[in-house]
Amino acid sequence: MTDDPNGIAALRAEIDAVERSALYRVDPGARAAVISGAIMMLLLAVALPWVGDASGWDVLSGAANPADRVGMLPRMFGGVALGMGVGVSVLALVTRRWGVVWASALGCTYCVLDGVWAIWSRQTVHDGPGPGIGLVLAVLAVLVLAVQWLRLALSRQ
Repeated sequence: MTDDPNGIAALRAEIDAVERSALYRVDPGARAAVISGAIMMLLLAVALPWVGDASGWDVLSGAANPADRVGMLPRMFGGVALGMGVGVSVLALVTRRWGVVWASALGCTYCVLDGVWAIWSRQTVHDGPGPGIGLVLAVLAVLVLAVQWLRLALSRQ
């Protein structure tokens, strides 16, 4: 004779496993569409001019015109924007893990500050071109990502 003829212990173990799994997962809901749109806007912004005629890809690869004197800040922003804004954000959308959501929230928040700093550095250059539309759009896209990820990360109860 068994102590658990109906399999209640097995059912309880399964429910506990699902509960533990739910503690580490997040459902972005409608925010997933906004986040996906911001990621696409960021990818589009990297193809647009950031400094003079140099696109974001040119700035990242170092292929920009040396006369533009791009500097380190736009390059650093480009790397962080693609790493956090695209890489970690896509990873957070795919895995839906709280830890990755927090990493994306904090990384995108840092990236906004880095991007504003990059725009400021281009506006203070006396004889070089100012910030291009791509750089400004990239900062706005990362701002949208930061706000959405922070709202989602802080919504855990």
